[in-house]
Amino acid sequence: MSQNNTSDSEAQDHDVRERPIRWLVAPLPAAVLPQGVTPMEPDSVFDRLSAESDVQLCKRITPSERLQALSGDSGFPEVAVLTMTEERAQELNRSLEVHVERDHRLVYGMPMASPDNIQVLDPAARVPMIGGLTLAFAVRGSDGTPLPRAEVSLTGAAWPAQGVTGPDGRVVISLSGETPGSIRAVYVRPEHGYWDRWVVRPQLVPNADNVITLTRLDETVPGFPDRQMFGWGQKAMCLDRIPPTYRAHGIRIAVIDSGIATSHPDLEGRVAGGVDVAERKSWSVDVSGHGTHCAGTIAGADNGRGIIGSAAEAEIHACKIFPSGRLSDLLEALDYCIEHSIDVVNLSLGTREHSALVAHKIAAARKLGMACIAASGNNGGEQILFPGTLDTVLTVAAMGKTGEGPEDSSHAFQVFGKPTAEGYYSAKFSAYGPGVDLCAPGVAIVSSVPPANYAAQDGTSMAAPHVTSLAALVLAHHPDFQQRFSGRDEARVEHLFQILRDSCEPLDFGDPRRSGAGLPNAVRALGLDSSVLLGGLMPGAGTTGGFTRTSAVALVDELERDLERIGIV
Repeated sequence: MSQNNTSDSEAQDHDVRERPIRWLVAPLPAAVLPQGVTPMEPDSVFDRLSAESDVQLCKRITPSERLQALSGDSGFPEVAVLTMTEERAQELNRSLEVHVERDHRLVYGMPMASPDNIQVLDPAARVPMIGGLTLAFAVRGSDGTPLPRAEVSLTGAAWPAQGVTGPDGRVVISLSGETPGSIRAVYVRPEHGYWDRWVVRPQLVPNADNVITLTRLDETVPGFPDRQMFGWGQKAMCLDRIPPTYRAHGIRIAVIDSGIATSHPDLEGRVAGGVDVAERKSWSVDVSGHGTHCAGTIAGADNGRGIIGSAAEAEIHACKIFPSGRLSDLLEALDYCIEHSIDVVNLSLGTREHSALVAHKIAAARKLGMACIAASGNNGGEQILFPGTLDTVLTVAAMGKTGEGPEDSSHAFQVFGKPTAEGYYSAKFSAYGPGVDLCAPGVAIVSSVPPANYAAQDGTSMAAPHVTSLAALVLAHHPDFQQRFSGRDEARVEHLFQILRDSCEPLDFGDPRRSGAGLPNAVRALGLDSSVLLGGLMPGAGTTGGFTRTSAVALVDELERDLERIGIV
């Protein structure tokens, strides 16, 4: 008889089984109940449910006090997150007094799979995995430097496979049911500092290292990151042409995402506060780098190196909900935004499922003057992700520009249809439909990633921050928001969205549902005329002979001092 030597302190075996289903349960307020139906107290509902043997209470979400003060008797309900069977949830939902919906997972607004959205395959229907294939890869820079922590993904005839390179830049990947000739593509995504690479129909050998060489960012962007640059997307939106004093000072922006690495040189001292609703740890730790990338596009420091955000002096808040983000986490993050009087919220996230509770909270936040900018999603089809489906948000699709990034990078494969005369095109991965309000740069976008690096990424996740930063600039500097739309209310948000839509340059992508009103123009959105533009003064910080925005500000300050000395000002 075998003897079990496992001590109590050691991990016990875990029997793999189906995860319990998470639900959002909310007692409805009297204002939405039929006449004669008495509303139920949250404590009564949640205590009774959590006492049931097959129900577990995960957490309770108490709405913002500011939201409660606004809604009065119709108050936004307290929400509980519970696990229970689908049968019990359906039974509960038949009650008039409560609202029940699934607590669906959210995905980033980047082209990637999600456990809740991935197609469910029947393993028994797959081709039998006979035989094995082992392939070794060595990922290097153009100078031969091994690149650790690079993701190598293989697309085969059966199941996909992937691995991550070690300190020597090598990784060995094993597949069943494949041959070197059946591998359809190899994709390599570096951790930072390099362009990715996409090789279709790769010629691979099983008995030696298959070398994948990546191009450094500074090989295509000279001097970067030691020399500051404006991204191509900022230039496309004319954000590099606005006066250097336009910094969005006094505007509060929340990035609901994976946190923000506040130690990054371009973000140090830029983030005023935040909350981690997912793990209750730290909103300043960003494992995926997604939130940091978005934040850099919005508010990267004008410090003479790296990237520069278009709303560099805005007050940034980090609401961390990923990597495990769900609708319940989004509800909590929105409450944080309402409580802290956030002006603009960047939502580079989504789900295929509608949430009445989230929709209601966004509508309530809009009445308090909070503008939500949402990514359309990255399924490449006619299904915009929620909350981008809502009329109460501004929904952004992604577009790209030819020539931005190496021809063998994945970015070059994102062209949908025929590019315009300027080289603009709709991104192949971008979700589209009648709900798209406008489009913005979302292909080959270079921005900050932890701990102090830079990476090029694609996604409607990257498009939304471009619009978020412009929205902040408009709120801070357009005269309408210092006068008749100075109050925090729904009219303020609608006027902001209308200005952004009206500023757009129409783009012919063959389908208006891919571009909405078109590409926003910062000069037009801010109501500027040629006398205050920087087109001739500041061709871009990454351009030879051009001024950085910092040097332009210094030039303006020096001019003002000279005028003051001679008594003109």
